Amino acid sequence: MNAIEIKKDIYWVGAIDWAVRDFHGYETPRGTTYNNYLIMDKDITLVDSVKHDFSEVTIRNISSITDPAKIKNIVINHIENDHATGLAEIMALCPKATIYITEKGKKGLDRFFKTSSWDIKIVKTGDTINIGSKTLMFLETPMLHWPDSMMTYVKEDKLLISQDAFGQHIASAVRFDKDFIVSESLTMLDDSVIDYYANILMPFGQLIKNKIAEIQKLGLEIDMIAPDHGIIWTDPSKIIQMYLDMANGKARLCVPIIYDTMWHSTEEMIPHIIQGLADAEVDSKVIKLRATPYSIALKEFWKNRGAIIGTPTLNNLMYPTVAQFLHMLKGMRPKDRIMAAFGSCGWAGGAVKGAYAEFANMKLEAFEPGLEVIYKPSDDDLKKCREFGRQFGEKVKEYHLKFE
Repeated sequence: MNAIEIKKDIYWVGAIDWAVRDFHGYETPRGTTYNNYLIMDKDITLVDSVKHDFSEVTIRNISSITDPAKIKNIVINHIENDHATGLAEIMALCPKATIYITEKGKKGLDRFFKTSSWDIKIVKTGDTINIGSKTLMFLETPMLHWPDSMMTYVKEDKLLISQDAFGQHIASAVRFDKDFIVSESLTMLDDSVIDYYANILMPFGQLIKNKIAEIQKLGLEIDMIAPDHGIIWTDPSKIIQMYLDMANGKARLCVPIIYDTMWHSTEEMIPHIIQGLADAEVDSKVIKLRATPYSIALKEFWKNRGAIIGTPTLNNLMYPTVAQFLHMLKGMRPKDRIMAAFGSCGWAGGAVKGAYAEFANMKLEAFEPGLEVIYKPSDDDLKKCREFGRQFGEKVKEYHLKFE
């Protein structure tokens, strides 16, 4: 796509990756964008780079507006590979440009590139640079979601360039939320926001709340948020409220059943558990791990107040796909969710017990003792499945009231 003016004299000069389907283990069925922004002023300033594979695209977009050699400043909000690995190609065209970056960002940049000949200035929260008619202010956002992360605020334009925060993995021919709503599906955009938060930012809820409070305390007026992935927000209030809701653990009264099965015995238990949940007037959703990307399972877990994990026993342990899902979930440090587990075994069991051990490691509320059947579930076992579902449904409703 060509460069697009998002504010007067401020241009999106990024790249669209229509084909990417795996993002460091996170499935991206809708593709993504690598957004960066060129500010035309007395001192021409580029905010962020792009993934190395797309450096020619951003250089072409920059060249459609100005000679890249005229770039005076480069702001690096985040050094992750998808944003910074195109920097060397850009610096080759403007070797005298000054790079503005956090202290931890500088340390990381030194690991990626030979930076000895580059002019690099360290910035921290509240630091500003005047580039002519516009003033840039920097806001450090450590661990949102890397230690080096920061945001750049363009004061005169009330524009927050927010790096990974407020982003989504969507490849689209339109750049703004207002256009996306017309040309695409608003529901898909909201779902992409939740998907991105659940798979990248879930561990950082308190940090997000603190940073939003800091921005409000600074009195920054924001009428546009431009992230480094996905759609640009012309209605910042919507995405900020979505983030506050997610950071505060807001969830639906619904239970995803996240499972895998070996000889279908565990799978046979599910319809009866669903009926039990329905008896308790609790909705449910079924996610089979071998048929669903882990990123989707994480999103569905995050959207809902409770979850039931289904696993057969293999060598006295959880089924590998279930163990891997819980391993990934543990890394996201979830809170404010209630869990249960069920499954089948041949003789000694162990998988359900293992699932509850993981719940305890994550400090998640658990409905115990779970339900485990031997070999194929009997008619009596299936009755127990329904009662298990009903009891868990009642427990989820009780737990959900704490957050209402």
